[in-house]
Amino acid sequence: MLKKIHSLSKNILQNFQSLSLLLARLAVAYGFLEPALLKWKDIGSVATWFGSMGIPFPTLNAYMAASTEILGVVLLTIGLFTRLISIPLMVIMVVAIMTVHLAHGFSAGDNGFEIPLYYMLFLFIFTAHGAGKFSLDYLLFEKKTQ
Repeated sequence: MLKKIHSLSKNILQNFQSLSLLLARLAVAYGFLEPALLKWKDIGSVATWFGSMGIPFPTLNAYMAASTEILGVVLLTIGLFTRLISIPLMVIMVVAIMTVHLAHGFSAGDNGFEIPLYYMLFLFIFTAHGAGKFSLDYLLFEKKTQ
């Protein structure tokens, strides 16, 4: 009886896998949008801030972070190279946690590492599972192989 219930629920709910990956990709992309735009709006201040935190090559790293974030917004939104772009975005989240959020504890309300950790976990899911069927990754690279 339990096997039948499990099998039935799996068969029904498995159809939502690609939809959930799409919605998660869009939510994470939206989360990166404002920080990326703010970095590009005043990249010099970002480089100065990075330098004040001891980040090496602050100007280069400011440009790399801003470029990676805005590229991540685009690629996650359309679902292209999702697994690949998730890796440098996870690195950005690790750096953000270590340099900004860790000292404030866990709670997002205190500027803690809660939200960056959630982004990192979602990005890890994208790395492991890909973008799903509602993506350019699927249309360009996976649909033909099935």
